[in-house]
Amino acid sequence: MPANKTGPSGKKKKGRRARLLVITLVLLLVAGVGYGAYWSVSTVRASFPQTTGTLQLKGLSGQVKVVRDGNGIPQVYADNAEDLFRAQGFVQAQDRFWEMDVRRHLTAGRLSEMFGDSQVETDAFVRTLGWRRVAQQEYDTKLSATTKKYLQAYSDGVNAYLKDHQGKSLSVEYAVLKFQNDYKPEQWTPVDSVAWLKAMAWDLRSNMRDEIDRSLAATRLSAKQIDELYPPYPYDRNKPIVEGGSYDPLTKTFDPKGTPSETPRIPGTGITTGGSNAANGLRNGLSSLSRTLDQVPALLGPNGNGIGSNSWVVSGKYTATGKPLLANDPHLAPQMPSLWYQMGLHCTKVSASCPYDVAGYTFSGMPGVVIGHNADIAWGMTNLGADVSDLYLEKVTSDTYLFDGKQLPLQTRKETVKVAGGATREFTIRSTNNGPIVSDRNDELGKVGQDAPVKDPAPDRAEGYAVSLRWTALEPGRTMDAVFALDQATDFQEFRKAAGEFDVPSQNLIYADTKGNIGYQAPGRIPVRGKGSDGSLPAAGWDPSTRWKDYLPQSALPWEYNPSRGYIVTANQAVVGKDYPFKLTGDWGYGTRSQRINDLIQSKIKDGGKISTDDMQKMQMDNSSEIGKLLTPYLLKVKVKAANERETQYVRDAQKLLKDWDYNQDADSPAAAYFNAVWRNVLKLAFGNKLPKELRVKGQCLRVRPANDSGPQEDLNGNTRLVTECGERDPDSAQPDGGDRWFEVVRNILDKPDSPWWKTNGTRANPGATNRDELLNKAMQDARWELTAKLGKDVNSWSWGRLHQLTLRNQTLGTKGPAIVRWLLNRGPWNLAGGEAAVNAAGWNAAGGYGVVWVPSMRMVVNLGDLDKSRWINLTGASGHAYNAHYYDQTDKWAKGELLPWAFSADAVNKAGDDTLTLKP
Repeated sequence: MPANKTGPSGKKKKGRRARLLVITLVLLLVAGVGYGAYWSVSTVRASFPQTTGTLQLKGLSGQVKVVRDGNGIPQVYADNAEDLFRAQGFVQAQDRFWEMDVRRHLTAGRLSEMFGDSQVETDAFVRTLGWRRVAQQEYDTKLSATTKKYLQAYSDGVNAYLKDHQGKSLSVEYAVLKFQNDYKPEQWTPVDSVAWLKAMAWDLRSNMRDEIDRSLAATRLSAKQIDELYPPYPYDRNKPIVEGGSYDPLTKTFDPKGTPSETPRIPGTGITTGGSNAANGLRNGLSSLSRTLDQVPALLGPNGNGIGSNSWVVSGKYTATGKPLLANDPHLAPQMPSLWYQMGLHCTKVSASCPYDVAGYTFSGMPGVVIGHNADIAWGMTNLGADVSDLYLEKVTSDTYLFDGKQLPLQTRKETVKVAGGATREFTIRSTNNGPIVSDRNDELGKVGQDAPVKDPAPDRAEGYAVSLRWTALEPGRTMDAVFALDQATDFQEFRKAAGEFDVPSQNLIYADTKGNIGYQAPGRIPVRGKGSDGSLPAAGWDPSTRWKDYLPQSALPWEYNPSRGYIVTANQAVVGKDYPFKLTGDWGYGTRSQRINDLIQSKIKDGGKISTDDMQKMQMDNSSEIGKLLTPYLLKVKVKAANERETQYVRDAQKLLKDWDYNQDADSPAAAYFNAVWRNVLKLAFGNKLPKELRVKGQCLRVRPANDSGPQEDLNGNTRLVTECGERDPDSAQPDGGDRWFEVVRNILDKPDSPWWKTNGTRANPGATNRDELLNKAMQDARWELTAKLGKDVNSWSWGRLHQLTLRNQTLGTKGPAIVRWLLNRGPWNLAGGEAAVNAAGWNAAGGYGVVWVPSMRMVVNLGDLDKSRWINLTGASGHAYNAHYYDQTDKWAKGELLPWAFSADAVNKAGDDTLTLKP
């Protein structure tokens, strides 16, 4: 009788089959993990560059030596300039070609060719701006023959490397792309290098965001309220870069030692606020434009109030060396690898035909050194923040636009975007005499509405305004010439001449030389506007009075040389005082960092004190919270009152942390953690829901589960405060970003306890605040519960660094690639000190939490008394290859505020050298 299939024998067979299936699955999993590990290791290592021995490099006229130190930082030595830049291209391609390739696709609007349809909108917007087209025009019509020669040599070096390296031998990212599409990199061209300057100009663009936000605010807030949210620069408290000086209206020259000018400012704006009567169409359109503008910085990093930089230079009169010391740390979005690439470029014998002996920070994909020093001078940069872009509302038909009472034909061109794995897209770009119509890239922007915050006696735009953009970076310039000129300048006159070619982005340039001189120059192409616009709000494109009239000549731009005070500080504050006749911008940083640096220098040099290189380094890591100094005394005076005595005491325990706080935002500080949480909640309560909904951040987490929590979090009364991580959300959350503009806003109302800004809506169960102290009380309670959820109940176990973390992410596959690829490419987190508007500007955006979103992207201190005693550090490392020893070998030191020795002379470089590669013809 055959066995019953459901009997014991059948069960045994099923059990054996199940075991076999499990064993098979386990074996497959082990094999998969093994293969994955093998694939990862073999693929990652395949792209590691050769850094010793000898290689042939086509096009060289002589041998080139590349000496790398223990951190993989290369110093290149060549007999002529073309060989020098050809080798620079080769070496940067060795370490960073993926980064270079992504950058050129970004600037050309061709990311979709690499990453598919997710990047079509970004490509369309970049094509609309026309970065690559402008770069081509610069190369064809503006750049010198010598610059073109160097750009071609650099390109030849990159292409020589590409000839022998494809796919995984270029980088692990190409191996990943191979699984998705058949993408192969093209030859490098000189215009690829020039175009990157457009991306940097975009990252450091001026007040475009403020221009949009003020317009949106005008749809809901009164003119008085907007003025309160955009207070004037506090000249009485925070010093400008250049103190004093005069402008001669006849010769159009600026004299830094002259008497302040009586020349009035350029009058007239032609702009009015729309108040609550402005149409929803304008509000929706500009809100949509705001989101569209953010699509491009998604790859470059955030652009906001905290993006800036620190630099300062101290005369030998006040230094321990007797010669100047110069410090610089540009604040940019964190990237993996870092935006910067450290390098030295040395002619073996400096001469007129080979004038380079320079070291510093470069951009991968671009020849020359951007920030650093040569044998004679050093220079640093911070963002000047000049208003170099304007939005214009345009009255358009299908093929014309209105200007000065006439219908003019729109300029049009077709663009085609190729999409990996998808259909090719084609679209039309339209432009007016002001610039490209950026509203065409978003459906909502085509319906901007009937009214706008401009003078328009006869509105006829029921179908909407178009929005165009005028921006100095969309006109061909000579910044690439300026880079090479800076690299070979030997004195202040040559430095200023080089600065005259630095068109965009507009930067503060500081200077020091080995002879003991220090200086400053404001460069850049800065527009002079007509009387119908001041650049603070979108202007009427049909009105000729809103047009740009000219650009300021360099002779009119502020500068200084050996000021009597003995030092110069630039940290995005106002460049000049109120008497300067031209408007550089109305949206300076508010001087919080710059004044702190001024104060630190003055405290060190008083009573004959001298500043050392160590002192400069310590200043860069100053964590002092200026808003903490301002607000904490008020918080300590508040008598905390919560739902019951037990909860009241719970909040008071946190309040006590502030009693002995020294206002430093160290990574291990419980007080810094609590204060910053209180500050964030003050902003939300006082301002958030009073702002137009278009300026609000949607869906903020009300409660966040702590990392070690596995169940619901309960308050002291047993009420569940957490169900799932980020499960409880505020559907109408709003939050300012918390930059130093908001420091100033709050400062101006702290002595007004009954200001309307302190009043909030409430319910019977949860009454709103009616004055300042009630709002501060509420903010302290909310912060206490927020940090209890995130960091635990014991306030003494809290630390700022556990909230304030930095994770370094590859900007492409590290953000949206497969999990194993993100694991391969990304690093972190690091618990960081510092904070918003601190000198150690590890910035966070209060609208999104406490995570670090911009950083000192590098730090350097140049010792003009002995260049070999200078110091530097990068955010990551020299290599862009995951698991290379130099992928992020500088990050731990960077996070601690350490700097590396910076060898410059040939003897010092050879002594520090670990690897030497010889390139032969």
